[in-house]
Amino acid sequence: MSEAYSDAFLRDVLASPGVITLVGLSNNPARDSHAVFLDLLARGFPAVGVNPGLAGKEIGGAPVYARLADVPSPIAIVDVFRNSEAAGETVDEALALPAPPRAIWLQLGVTNAPAAARAQARGVMMVMDRCIKVEIRRLGAQPPA
Repeated sequence: MSEAYSDAFLRDVLASPGVITLVGLSNNPARDSHAVFLDLLARGFPAVGVNPGLAGKEIGGAPVYARLADVPSPIAIVDVFRNSEAAGETVDEALALPAPPRAIWLQLGVTNAPAAARAQARGVMMVMDRCIKVEIRRLGAQPPA
């Protein structure tokens, strides 16, 4: 069951200036992470990927990095395509960055309440068990100016 978030909260998250960093990006077109990433790019959202096995490559013309710490741009949203247990590690990596992201988004089916509490305690907005692509479309969200 998907977590409950107000539309205003989700719009605020999606309006975060900076790059959306998709952790767990796949180069397989059949994978959801691949489709979501290409949709973000097609809609004009600045996005990069994180996948150690694809580091140094590009998908959809956007770079892929080995880890969050390698991303040079300020990260607005960390979008996590990993299982619920592994998502906690990713949240901790994001919180350890010199400039933590404004928000962390765990994809549909992914929840980790202890990790969410750690993020929220640091002032980072947290979304769990929601698809960023679905929410962007549903809300008619546009990339931040």
